[in-house]
Amino acid sequence: MNHPEYRIEGGGYTAVVLGLGAAVRELTHEGRPLVVGFAADEEMPNFRGAFVAPWPNRIADGRYSFDGSDFELPINEPERGTALHGLVFDVAWTLVEHAPSAVTLACTIRPADAYPFELSLQARFSVDGQGFRTDVTAVNTGDRRAPYGVCPHPYLVAGASPLDEWVLELPASTVLTVTPDRLLPVAKEPVAGTPFDFRSAHAIGDVQIDHAFTDLARDGAGRATVRVTDPAQGTGTAMEWDGSCPWVQIHTADLPKKPENTRLGLAVEPMTCPPDAFNTGEDLVVLEPGESHLTGWTISAV
Repeated sequence: MNHPEYRIEGGGYTAVVLGLGAAVRELTHEGRPLVVGFAADEEMPNFRGAFVAPWPNRIADGRYSFDGSDFELPINEPERGTALHGLVFDVAWTLVEHAPSAVTLACTIRPADAYPFELSLQARFSVDGQGFRTDVTAVNTGDRRAPYGVCPHPYLVAGASPLDEWVLELPASTVLTVTPDRLLPVAKEPVAGTPFDFRSAHAIGDVQIDHAFTDLARDGAGRATVRVTDPAQGTGTAMEWDGSCPWVQIHTADLPKKPENTRLGLAVEPMTCPPDAFNTGEDLVVLEPGESHLTGWTISAV
């Protein structure tokens, strides 16, 4: 089945958003790629540009408890035994509105045994001189309260140089350590003295990152910003978001089983909650019937 895609342009930015999964297939500024994209006839590789809800990252063994009941989600990362990246990245979204510089898509999560809650999701993608903006609204349209989390999954591109040479600025003072085999949460620890301290911008080098970070430094307007730059090219890409996302997942895209795709971009994923929040409850959004949640993020050229 062919799925539609929607092109938007403005302020020097061009984006292509897919009707399948509301994935961002392409994002450029004045012709320069800001994310690792993929071809129109290609299946989305490695969750590039995916829209991730109603939970970000992993749920251990696909199992969770909520309001006294136990649930089991399908395992879609069998090598680690986890339920990964939610329920909407591979389903058709409905077009709400398409203008030259903006497109709005919608999706409803229907109650099922694994996730017996009903959510109405709406994502508005827009471009202007400030960058590429995503605004997300989630509404609990069911009759019971629902656990919820959301994040994007772009792989940012700083420039034409190898990722090891890019300079990362990540204003996070705490990292969530993970098990080496399944990447499941262990403990929150200070980044000071670890390879994950990028509060002062420096080259990524050969460090491998696939971790969530929190305790983010923010500007006077409450925004956190991650920047990745290519000093040799004089280019870069930034991503910013507000306090509705207290976490960010950073991934250097180390894919040993797919060497042709490894370390092509830096995944930067602002998250409303950390991995496995359905089990830990940490920063988990719980929507009462009729309640809504708003969040968003912006990607811009540096």
